Amino acid sequence: MAENPARDDSQQQLSKLDTSVPQTARIWNYWLGGKDNFAVDREVGDRVQEVFPQAVEAARTSRAFLARAVRYLAGEAGIRQFLDVGTGLPTAENTHEIAQSVAPECRIVYVDNDPLVLVHARALLTSHPDGVTDYVDADMRDTAKVLREASRTLDFTKPIALMMMGILGHIADDEEARSIISDLMSPMTSGSYLAVYDGTDLSPDVVEATEVWNRSANPPYHLRSPERLARFFDGLELVEPGLVSVTQWRPDPDKADVPPNVQYCAVGRKP
Repeated sequence: MAENPARDDSQQQLSKLDTSVPQTARIWNYWLGGKDNFAVDREVGDRVQEVFPQAVEAARTSRAFLARAVRYLAGEAGIRQFLDVGTGLPTAENTHEIAQSVAPECRIVYVDNDPLVLVHARALLTSHPDGVTDYVDADMRDTAKVLREASRTLDFTKPIALMMMGILGHIADDEEARSIISDLMSPMTSGSYLAVYDGTDLSPDVVEATEVWNRSANPPYHLRSPERLARFFDGLELVEPGLVSVTQWRPDPDKADVPPNVQYCAVGRKP
C-alpha cells in the first residue's frame, strides 16, 4: 500500500493534542459556533461569558474586522501575498477565501503551532487553483523559522500583508511583541502592511474575564491599553481611520451604528 505523508503528518499532529487543557483556538472556535472544541474549552468559554457576556459578540466582530481588512488589502491596496500568523481553527471567511475571492492569484501562508489547527488547516484550507495556500508549524516567537518557511511560498521582493489577529496578547512583554513584529516586517519590502487586533483593558469586566481565562486556558492572555497597541505600528503609516475599535474600522454600511467594543485594531503600511 502506498504511503500517505499527509495522513501520517495529521496523525503525528493529533498525537500532540491535549484535550485536558483548554486552548485559545478551540475556545474561540466554540464562541464562533464551531464544533472543533472539547468540554474543557466550552467550560472556560462559558465561565468567561458569565463575567463578560459580550465575549461571543466581541469574537464575532473581531472576525468581521479580519474579513474587512483582507478585502481592503487585496482590493484597494492591491496586496497579493498574506502571512497569517496565529491562524486559529478554520471558520467561515478565512483569509485565503476572502483574498482569493478578490484576486484568485493571491498567495497565503498560515502559521500556527496548535496541533488541531494544523490538522484542520491541511484538510480544509485549500487554495483557489490560480493561487497558493501553505501552512507552517511554528511558534510566532521563532521568527527565523516563520520567515524561512514562508519564503518557500511568498516573494519577499513584493509587498506582503502580515496578519496578527488576536495573538500579540499572548506575549506579555511589549518589547518582545514589538521585536516579533519588527523581525517579521524587516525583510518585507516597501508597500507591505501589518494588520492587528487585540484586546484592551478599557473594561473592568474584560479585565476580570481575562483573569478567569488565565486561571484555566493556555496560553495566557495579556490586555493592553490602546496607547500600548499603537506602539506596534511605530514606523508604519496607519490606514484611515487609524487605531479604533474593531466595529469602527471601515464598517459595512449596515453595521455603521454598531457600538465600539474592547477589541481594538489597525492596519499600517510600511513606507
